[in-house]
Amino acid sequence: MKKLEIEYPCDWTFKIIGQDEGLLRKVVAALLQSRMHTINSSNASSGGKYISLNLTVNVKNETDRNEIFNSLQNDSSIKLIL
Repeated sequence: MKKLEIEYPCDWTFKIIGQDEGLLRKVVAALLQSRMHTINSSNASSGGKYISLNLTVNVKNETDRNEIFNSLQNDSSIKLIL
């Protein structure tokens, strides 16, 4: 399987899924600190239990992208990251 060719630096969007939008926004702000990013509401589950947010941040390289992903993944309020 051929590895995806990504030209860095670039804007990368993570889809974050959890239950509390306010808490998810606080987690992202704490993890990214003063790093520029945008976060927008995306979808909600049909029952309203889960919401998703689109987080866009400029990543310098693959290591940077993976570090952000891992930091988000390690927070218990985030149920899934795509």
